[in-house]
Amino acid sequence: MGCSPKEKPVEPPAKHKWYGHEVTASAYNSVFWQTDSINPSVAAWGDTLRPGMKSIAVSRDLIKMGLTHNTMVKIDTFPDTFYVKDKMHYRWRNRIDIYMGKDVKKAREWGRKKLMICYAVPIDSINTQNEEN
Repeated sequence: MGCSPKEKPVEPPAKHKWYGHEVTASAYNSVFWQTDSINPSVAAWGDTLRPGMKSIAVSRDLIKMGLTHNTMVKIDTFPDTFYVKDKMHYRWRNRIDIYMGKDVKKAREWGRKKLMICYAVPIDSINTQNEEN
Protein backbone atom coordinates (compact mmCIF):
# COMPACT_ATOMS: atom_id res chain seq x y z
CA MET A 1 0.00 0.00 0.00
CA GLY A 2 1.17 3.46 -0.77
CA CYS A 3 0.15 6.68 -2.38
CA SER A 4 0.44 6.86 -6.10
CA PRO A 5 1.97 10.09 -7.39
CA LYS A 6 -1.09 10.43 -9.64
CA GLU A 7 -3.48 10.66 -6.69
CA LYS A 8 -4.51 14.17 -5.76
CA PRO A 9 -3.92 15.11 -2.14
CA VAL A 10 -7.11 15.42 -0.15
CA GLU A 11 -7.50 18.81 1.49
CA PRO A 12 -9.13 18.85 4.90
CA PRO A 13 -12.41 20.77 5.08
CA ALA A 14 -12.18 24.38 6.20
CA LYS A 15 -12.58 24.85 9.94
CA HIS A 16 -13.24 28.60 9.85
CA LYS A 17 -15.01 31.14 7.71
CA TRP A 18 -13.25 34.50 7.47
CA TYR A 19 -15.14 37.80 7.56
CA GLY A 20 -13.86 41.31 6.90
CA HIS A 21 -14.94 44.35 8.88
CA GLU A 22 -13.80 47.96 9.22
CA VAL A 23 -13.14 49.08 12.81
CA THR A 24 -11.53 51.91 14.73
CA ALA A 25 -8.33 50.63 16.30
CA SER A 26 -6.42 52.05 19.22
CA ALA A 27 -3.82 50.55 21.56
CA TYR A 28 -3.68 49.75 25.24
CA ASN A 29 -1.23 48.63 27.89
CA SER A 30 -1.30 46.49 31.03
CA VAL A 31 -0.91 49.39 33.45
CA PHE A 32 -3.19 50.18 36.40
CA TRP A 33 -4.49 53.52 35.14
CA GLN A 34 -5.74 52.03 31.85
CA THR A 35 -7.73 49.17 33.33
CA ASP A 36 -10.53 48.67 35.82
CA SER A 37 -8.98 45.49 37.18
CA ILE A 38 -7.11 44.81 40.39
CA ASN A 39 -4.39 43.20 38.27
CA PRO A 40 -3.87 45.01 34.93
CA SER A 41 -2.30 41.89 33.38
CA VAL A 42 -5.49 39.83 33.77
CA ALA A 43 -7.91 40.26 30.86
CA ALA A 44 -11.71 40.06 30.97
CA TRP A 45 -11.87 36.32 30.20
CA GLY A 46 -9.16 35.56 32.78
CA ASP A 47 -6.18 35.33 30.43
CA THR A 48 -2.88 36.68 31.73
CA LEU A 49 -1.45 39.22 29.28
CA ARG A 50 2.31 39.38 28.83
CA PRO A 51 4.34 41.87 26.78
CA GLY A 52 4.85 40.50 23.28
CA MET A 53 1.51 38.66 23.14
CA LYS A 54 -0.49 39.21 19.98
CA SER A 55 -3.84 39.98 21.57
CA ILE A 56 -6.63 42.49 21.24
CA ALA A 57 -9.60 43.73 23.20
CA VAL A 58 -12.90 44.15 21.37
CA SER A 59 -15.97 46.28 21.92
CA ARG A 60 -18.99 44.31 23.07
CA ASP A 61 -20.92 44.81 19.83
CA LEU A 62 -18.13 42.96 18.00
CA ILE A 63 -18.49 40.02 20.39
CA LYS A 64 -22.08 39.67 19.16
CA MET A 65 -20.71 39.56 15.59
CA GLY A 66 -18.52 36.55 16.41
CA LEU A 67 -15.32 38.09 17.77
CA THR A 68 -15.46 36.06 20.98
CA HIS A 69 -12.70 34.80 23.27
CA ASN A 70 -9.70 33.42 21.34
CA THR A 71 -11.06 34.39 17.91
CA MET A 72 -8.24 34.69 15.35
CA VAL A 73 -7.95 38.19 13.89
CA LYS A 74 -5.77 39.54 11.11
CA ILE A 75 -5.20 43.31 11.19
CA ASP A 76 -4.32 44.87 7.85
CA THR A 77 -1.20 46.70 9.07
CA PHE A 78 0.34 43.72 10.92
CA PRO A 79 1.73 40.47 9.48
CA ASP A 80 0.81 38.46 12.61
CA THR A 81 -2.43 36.84 13.70
CA PHE A 82 -3.91 38.28 16.89
CA TYR A 83 -6.31 36.63 19.32
CA VAL A 84 -9.25 38.18 21.17
CA LYS A 85 -8.33 38.04 24.85
CA ASP A 86 -10.08 41.06 26.35
CA LYS A 87 -13.30 43.08 26.26
CA MET A 88 -13.62 46.84 26.16
CA HIS A 89 -15.91 49.02 28.27
CA TYR A 90 -19.60 49.06 27.27
CA ARG A 91 -19.37 52.64 25.96
CA TRP A 92 -17.23 51.66 22.95
CA ARG A 93 -18.72 50.55 19.62
CA ASN A 94 -17.03 49.01 16.58
CA ARG A 95 -13.58 49.23 18.15
CA ILE A 96 -10.56 47.11 18.90
CA ASP A 97 -7.65 47.82 21.21
CA ILE A 98 -4.31 46.29 20.25
CA TYR A 99 -2.31 45.09 23.25
CA MET A 100 1.15 46.69 23.42
CA GLY A 101 2.49 45.31 26.70
CA LYS A 102 3.73 48.02 29.03
CA ASP A 103 5.09 50.30 26.29
CA VAL A 104 2.81 53.32 26.78
CA LYS A 105 4.87 55.45 24.37
CA LYS A 106 4.39 52.91 21.57
CA ALA A 107 0.63 52.79 22.25
CA ARG A 108 0.37 56.60 22.14
CA GLU A 109 2.37 56.74 18.90
CA TRP A 110 -0.02 54.18 17.37
CA GLY A 111 -2.93 56.50 18.17
CA ARG A 112 -6.32 55.74 16.69
CA LYS A 113 -6.98 54.57 13.12
CA LYS A 114 -9.74 53.15 10.98
CA LEU A 115 -8.64 49.91 9.41
CA MET A 116 -9.81 46.55 8.14
CA ILE A 117 -9.67 43.37 10.13
CA CYS A 118 -10.46 39.80 9.12
CA TYR A 119 -11.72 37.42 11.78
CA ALA A 120 -12.30 33.69 11.78
CA VAL A 121 -15.57 32.16 12.96
CA PRO A 122 -15.54 28.38 13.43
CA ILE A 123 -17.80 26.75 10.85
CA ASP A 124 -19.60 24.70 13.54
CA SER A 125 -20.72 27.91 15.28
CA ILE A 126 -21.89 29.39 11.95
CA ASN A 127 -24.11 26.35 11.36
CA THR A 128 -25.40 26.50 14.92
CA GLN A 129 -26.23 30.21 14.61
CA ASN A 130 -28.08 29.64 11.33
CA GLU A 131 -30.13 26.79 12.82
CA GLU A 132 -31.16 28.93 15.81
CA ASN A 133 -32.38 31.87 13.64
